[in-house]
Parts: sequence; structure tokens; C-alpha cells
Amino acid sequence: MADSSKSTQEHKAHAAEKGAVAIAIVTVSDSRTPETDTNYHYLREQIEAAGHQVAGYQLIKDEPDQVQAALEALAGQGAQLILFNGGTGISPRDTTYDVLSRNLEKVLPGFGELFRMLSWDQVGAAAMLSRATAGTFRGAVVVSTPGSPAAVRLAWEQLILPEIQHLAWEIAR
Repeated sequence: MADSSKSTQEHKAHAAEKGAVAIAIVTVSDSRTPETDTNYHYLREQIEAAGHQVAGYQLIKDEPDQVQAALEALAGQGAQLILFNGGTGISPRDTTYDVLSRNLEKVLPGFGELFRMLSWDQVGAAAMLSRATAGTFRGAVVVSTPGSPAAVRLAWEQLILPEIQHLAWEIAR
């Protein structure tokens, strides 16, 4: 990994001073229940272990109106980051990306690009089927990943956690 630039290091230092980040989790699934939502349980544990707080949780079906409602509700409740998992594929049932992409005010194309690059090691060329994305919405950073536990772990450990405070600081300044 390349060394951070001086300005990036300074931004991260300022961000760290702000403390805990409020993070909401949205699992998009037609089959999971709160008890079987392994992604929620993993993310909640990781968020709390990192000293941040879970600011909300929703388990929704991959229905456009439910995705829209979750996005608006959680952004309105003060979540600084909203983590969606599920609904990023290309099947007719996968609508999460479509709803989120219509709502994102600023897109962070690097997130999806990096996610697919890192996914290559796990799933090979099938990484191209992922429509993982990130951007901003009403003062929150929105991140959307595939719903597989391996994808959620990859995104959290390699992309989100290393930049979480920096993301929250940038969106609020």
C-alpha cells in the first residue's frame, strides 16, 4: 500500500479527533430474518469493536419503495454512514443499486472500482457482476455492497474501516 499524502494524513488526524461515527446498517434480502442476518451481526460487532455506534438497522426486501424509504429514514436520523448490503447484482430482482444511484448527490466511483478489483481475488471475473457503489446523500455517506458475507467482510475490512472517520469528517466539513 502506498504511503498517504501529507494532506490525507492531516485529514485523517482531524477526523480521528471527532470521535465515534454513527453508522446505520440496511440488509436487503428476500430471505433473511433478523436472527439469520449474519451481515448485520458481523457489522454490528465490528462497528462497536472499532469504537463507533450503530445508529439504526433495517432489514428490507429488495423493493424500490423499501430501499428509498430506508435511505431517507436513516439519513434523516443522523447516520453519518449508511451501509447497504444486498441487491447489487444484475438480476431483475436486484434494484438497490438503481434506487441508490438515482439518489446519490456525489458519487464515489473509486469505491466500486476498488471493491471489484479486490473481489477479483475471491470470485474472479464474476466481480464484474457487482454494482457495488458509494456516494453521498443528505449529509451521509452511503455505501452499497453485495450481500454475501465474504463481500461484506471485504468491503468493511479493506475499504470502509480504514477510511471511516475520514469519510465522516469529509461529509461534515
